[in-house]
Amino acid sequence: MRTKILSIFLWSTLMVGVVSCDLSESPYGFYSEKNFYKTPEDAESALMYAYNALTFLEYSRGIYYIGEAASETVSLKSGEDANNPGAQALDEWKISDNANNQTLQIYFKYCYIAINRANAVIYNVEQSELPKEVKDRILGEAYFLRAYNHFNLVKVFGLVPMQKEMVQTVSGTTPSMAKSMDDIYNFMLEDLKQAESLLDYTQKTGRANRAAAQGLMAKLYLTAASSKESGVANYTEMAASVEDLYANAATCAKNVLDASQRGECNFGLSENLADIYDVNKPDGPEHVFIMSMDRTGLNEGNYSKIGMLFLPYNNGGNFYVKAGSSLYPSHYGFEVFPTNMAFYRTYDETDKRRTDLINTEIYNADGSVYATSAYPYTLKYTDPDQVTGNTGDKSSVKPYLLRFSDIALMYVEAKGSDDGAWLQRIRARAGLGNIPTPASVSEFRDMVVRERAWELAFEGNRLYDLRRKAMVTKVDPNAKSAGITEAEAAFYPIPQREVDLNPNLRN
Repeated sequence: MRTKILSIFLWSTLMVGVVSCDLSESPYGFYSEKNFYKTPEDAESALMYAYNALTFLEYSRGIYYIGEAASETVSLKSGEDANNPGAQALDEWKISDNANNQTLQIYFKYCYIAINRANAVIYNVEQSELPKEVKDRILGEAYFLRAYNHFNLVKVFGLVPMQKEMVQTVSGTTPSMAKSMDDIYNFMLEDLKQAESLLDYTQKTGRANRAAAQGLMAKLYLTAASSKESGVANYTEMAASVEDLYANAATCAKNVLDASQRGECNFGLSENLADIYDVNKPDGPEHVFIMSMDRTGLNEGNYSKIGMLFLPYNNGGNFYVKAGSSLYPSHYGFEVFPTNMAFYRTYDETDKRRTDLINTEIYNADGSVYATSAYPYTLKYTDPDQVTGNTGDKSSVKPYLLRFSDIALMYVEAKGSDDGAWLQRIRARAGLGNIPTPASVSEFRDMVVRERAWELAFEGNRLYDLRRKAMVTKVDPNAKSAGITEAEAAFYPIPQREVDLNPNLRN
C-alpha cells in the first residue's frame, strides 16, 4: 500500500504558471495543504476529488464483478479473465488462489485511495477557517465517504485495516488491522452519525445527504444483525445482541421513511418502475445515493459503459432495444454478465420487474423481432441517447448505490413485519399481491431477502445479502459445485501483496 496511497494527493502535484529566474525566488501558483483550503471552491474541488475515486473503472465495475457475479443472478462470460484477471475464479468460487486474485487486489487498492482522499478533506477542512455552513456540509460528505468505502471493504474482506487519518508519511501507509468487528463498526458508525448531524436531506446527483447516512447506518446494523444471527465468523463476537442490532437497523431506516412521509425530503417510492432506471432522471425519488456519470464526459468513469456489460453481443452488430413501448437503437454489448435463466424463472411470470425490466429479444428499427437473445438481459442500464461512433460508446447509466426501496426493505426485514406496508407497496408496484402469511419472524425475514433479490437484481447487492444470511452455498449453483463451506464463502482474504507490504497485517 506504500507505493499506492502516497501518490494520490492532487493538490500536492499541481503547479500553475511557475516561472523562476533563480533558486531563491518563491514559486507562485503552487497548491499545497497550506494554501489550498482557503476558499469554499478549494474545499469543494477536494471533495469532488474524493467522490471521483468511486468512478475508477476498477472500483465501479467491482460493484458487479464482486457483488453480483458471485451469486445466482448472473454468470460471467467465458474468457473474461483476459479483461479482468481473477474474475472467473470469483464467479466459479475457485478459492485456492484468492489471496493473489487481481480483481480483489485492485478493488482493495481503490477502496483505500477513496478513503485517503476523504481523509485529506477531513484533515484539512477541520483546520480551515471556512464558513461554518460550508465546513459542515463538506465534512459531512467526507465522513460519509470514509464510512462508505470502509464498509465496501468489510463486505468483501471482513476485518480490514482502518485508515483513520490522512497519509502524510510512509509510516502512515501501514494502518493496523481492526481488532474486531465492533472496532471497525464503531468507527464507521461514528462517521455516519457525524454525517447525519452535519448534512440535510438536499438531493444532488452523485452526492451524499442525511438520508444516505441514515440508510447506510441501517445497512451496517442489518448486516451485523443477520450475520451474527446466522453465525458468520467475527460477527458472532460483537457485543450487541441480535435483537438490539435489528432494532437499530429499523430505527435508522425508519428515519428516512418518516422524513419522506413528512415531506422533509424528496425521497420515496417511484410510482413507475421504468422511471427508476431512466438515465435522464437521476434526481428521481428512489435515488438516495447514485454515482455520477454522464455521456458528455471525456474519459470512461466520467461517462459510463456499464450498460455494455449486460447487453448481448449480437455478433458485434447494432440492434434496437425495447423498453415498455419505447424502442431505441443500441450498440452491441459485451455480454459480460448474462442473466442466469434459472434466476430469471424465479420471478412470477406477471412480475413487472421481469416483464418490464428484463428482455429476451432484440429488435429491428420497425419494432419487429430481430432475434432471440442468447440470454435474458436487464434493461436497468440502457440509455436511449447513448453516444456511439468515433468517440466510442458513451452513456449516462449509473450504478445505483442506495435506493429508497432498498431502505424500505431493510426496514421491514429489521422490524420483522411489514410495518407501514412497505413490502406490500413494493410488490404492488411490480403488479403482485401480498406475500403468503409467514409462520414466524424468521420466515418473514427470509421472504424479504428473497424479495430483495428480485427488486435489487443486477445492482451489486446480492452476494452480500447471501453472505450475511450464510446461504451462499445453498443458493449459488457455482458455490455448490465448488464444494466450498459457508465459512469459506463469507469473506475473501486480504490480498497477499498488501500483507507483504504491511507488517501490521501479518499477525
